[in-house]
Amino acid sequence: MLTQKNHKPSAKVWIEYKGNPILGKGGAKILKEIEAQQSLSKAAEKLGMSYRYVWNYIQKIRSALGEPVVETHKGGKSGGGGAKLTATGRSLLEEYTRLEVCMSEFLANPEISEVKSVKLSARNSLKGKVVSVEKGVITAKVKVEIVVPATITSVITKEAVEDLDVKVGDEVQVVVKSTEVMIGK
Repeated sequence: MLTQKNHKPSAKVWIEYKGNPILGKGGAKILKEIEAQQSLSKAAEKLGMSYRYVWNYIQKIRSALGEPVVETHKGGKSGGGGAKLTATGRSLLEEYTRLEVCMSEFLANPEISEVKSVKLSARNSLKGKVVSVEKGVITAKVKVEIVVPATITSVITKEAVEDLDVKVGDEVQVVVKSTEVMIGK
């Protein structure tokens, strides 16, 4: 028999752009390592991935967004090339990291055991009030204060915030799936 002592809720998060996933846990590791190593080849080696895989992954994101997330320069006689995240790349990584931390904190919070004990599915929804909206380049972070009491942060696309016309003070419904937290109005 399952008890709360031998199981725990878990969720995977990713960032989408125009309905297509562009950055998940593996992609975030790639961007983080490129930033740390300042090199695609060193990042690939450190992650145990092929250079080609890392290059193709970065190009896939570039193609989806229409702008680069990594800036590279070729080496010459005096040294090797290098790579660094563009402002968009850093923003994507920061927003993904923020989302992952928020979800982990939410799932680990003992004060919301009533919410944690509910089976995760799209049928789980919580009513609340929007307390802040922060629009980024690609995504927007919407904080919703719910009755439990707790505040849930949902990182959704900027486009969704604009389509739903989400503003501070709006009464909204938070829908929790095992893979994401969505906003409904």
